[in-house]
Amino acid sequence: MQDDSTKIAPTGTQTLLRGLAVVQAVANGARDLKDIARVIGTTRSTTHRLASCLVDERYLRVLPKVGYLLGPKLIELGFQAREELPLVTLAQPYLDELSALTGDTIHLAVREGDEVLYLHKNPGRNGPEMRSRVGHRMPIARTGIGKAMLLDAPVAEWRRVFELSQPVGGKNPLWPDHEEASWEQFEERMRSYVAGGYAFDLEDNEPSIRCVAAPIRDASHAIVAAISIASTVPYMPHEKMTGLIPVITHAARQLSAELGG
Repeated sequence: MQDDSTKIAPTGTQTLLRGLAVVQAVANGARDLKDIARVIGTTRSTTHRLASCLVDERYLRVLPKVGYLLGPKLIELGFQAREELPLVTLAQPYLDELSALTGDTIHLAVREGDEVLYLHKNPGRNGPEMRSRVGHRMPIARTGIGKAMLLDAPVAEWRRVFELSQPVGGKNPLWPDHEEASWEQFEERMRSYVAGGYAFDLEDNEPSIRCVAAPIRDASHAIVAAISIASTVPYMPHEKMTGLIPVITHAARQLSAELGG
């Protein structure tokens, strides 16, 4: 006798896909059955049946005078999905790709207070080894990866962390002959970084180290981390830094998409 499962599977699959299409339509702004049916190409009765089931299971909710909205179950699953796969694990393929492409040092970091905390580092093949390491902290205003995490911050916050990061006596002990950027220079650079969606470290933190960085955003569009490509001056001239902007921002967008951004 012929196995009936081969006949049932396509129908079940179609129902599943239609249900998912309803959820996506609501996510895209469809608020009533007419709009949802138009988007997914089903009859009103079929659409009502699918939507009602999704409301019962809490994947959708329906509010008077508003219509259909995404439901609490999706919020629960979203948080669970984010917690089950740590950021470093999600980022690893993109960091490895950047490392293979550039040969430079690749960092992943998050903000902790007024500092950058490095979560991952792919050592570079170009030039000497950098002193950064996993678990290392740096002042957020002095690194490219830190500036990338400040792109959404107000100017008052920029100034606060800038002033916190200034060396005692106005001189960097690692580089006493280096002329520190003024607040006006820092603000001007930050405004250009905001416009471009990236940030540079122009030897602001330690001698001869430059980097290009970009922010990572989650589903709320908030900046939750950043990645950077770094190397020493001979391997990171300004022309190369400019050329790396689309590379780092593309990788950042891909990783942001993994977080729902």
